Amino acid sequence: MQDDLREILAAGLAAADPADAVRRSLRVVGSEISVGGRAFEAGSVSVVAAGKAAGAMARAAVEVLGDKISGGIVVTKDDHDPGPEGLETVFSSHPEPDERGVEAARKARELAESLEDNDLLLALISGGASALLADPGEGIGLNELKRLTGDLLRSGADISEINTVRKHVSTLKGGGLANLAAPAPTLALLLSDVVGDEPSSIASGLTAPDPTTLEGARSVLERYGIEPPESVTRHLATAEETPKPGDDLFDKVVNVVCGGGRHAAEAAVEKARELGYAPLLLSTFFTGDARGAASMYAAVVREVLASGNPIPPPCAIVGAGELTVTVRGDGTGGPNQEFSLALSLALEGVDGWAAFSVDTDGHDGPTEAAGALVDGGTASAIREGGVDPEDAMETNDAYAALEAGGALLVTGPSGTNVNDLRVALVSGCRNGV
Repeated sequence: MQDDLREILAAGLAAADPADAVRRSLRVVGSEISVGGRAFEAGSVSVVAAGKAAGAMARAAVEVLGDKISGGIVVTKDDHDPGPEGLETVFSSHPEPDERGVEAARKARELAESLEDNDLLLALISGGASALLADPGEGIGLNELKRLTGDLLRSGADISEINTVRKHVSTLKGGGLANLAAPAPTLALLLSDVVGDEPSSIASGLTAPDPTTLEGARSVLERYGIEPPESVTRHLATAEETPKPGDDLFDKVVNVVCGGGRHAAEAAVEKARELGYAPLLLSTFFTGDARGAASMYAAVVREVLASGNPIPPPCAIVGAGELTVTVRGDGTGGPNQEFSLALSLALEGVDGWAAFSVDTDGHDGPTEAAGALVDGGTASAIREGGVDPEDAMETNDAYAALEAGGALLVTGPSGTNVNDLRVALVSGCRNGV
């Protein structure tokens, strides 16, 4: 089953290829550029590509548009693919911002502000852009933004809550990039890494109307007991609101989700069927704590083995979404590693199953592992490797535990970034249930 899981993972990642997503969506019809059923005449096209898939998306856009593109900037994470010749590539830090991200945001802002009525901004946005474009609002320093970002990432807040705060302490997010480009129109292709594929949530909605509010941002901080730097508190008390749905600004803005977690999950379903497993796509809307999701998956696996419900084995249980970790200890890991470790403990000694959980960008949390591949023997292998898996759970040290058990999945940067993907295969053996 482990070999089958690796094939299923490869199929899921291939379906989320960002270059293919751009080629599917971007068209040139005569002198017009078309996205999502809207067409615009453009004197020249300037590109702002930002995120972990920015390089691939920009190269595909150049393939389609050729010399219609006059220039632009590609902002991506260290060790990820750069953009094409003719576009400036800036590497910056993720998940916490750095000075390079501040410089990248400055360049993107200046490019947007330089556009005229008959120009066009082509925004190519993928997950990670929120951190890679470090654009602190007025009066907020980079160190203060980094502290706020770190507190949010460790709090257990989900990505929509984190982005609610980011939008209101920034200059480009929450529709700010499109606002700076106006009156030039904006065409935005979005590779979604958020549950539900809502444009205002993808990369903190650089080109989308923002339904969240300053009060909502303050509420997130209060809900998770985060005491922000004084400059952030002051900014949230005095800043102007972000542009909202219905604002005339967005009459000349088109946001199209060109790829996302559902593409990866559906490809995993088809590959599982091809390999002889009856697939069950549970949901592409998984959110919440990784441990809770693992408990649910374990219950489904046990039910399949015991009764053949909700689908008889051999079967594949597929899901996607964005899980979170509430940090209780000082260990290392990420949501997919925490899910995998919790699942291996919940089904320890149970035969007839194997599962993976991965971050599709190739990096789960602040580690070089994409996630892990586990089965009923993983917990024992961790102990044999000299690590107590229960202790690792308590200290959020999933990385060390899974490494000791030989269960980590290391893919390197995948070139894409959509929702997390997890698949459990159940062969039908009932020993240990």
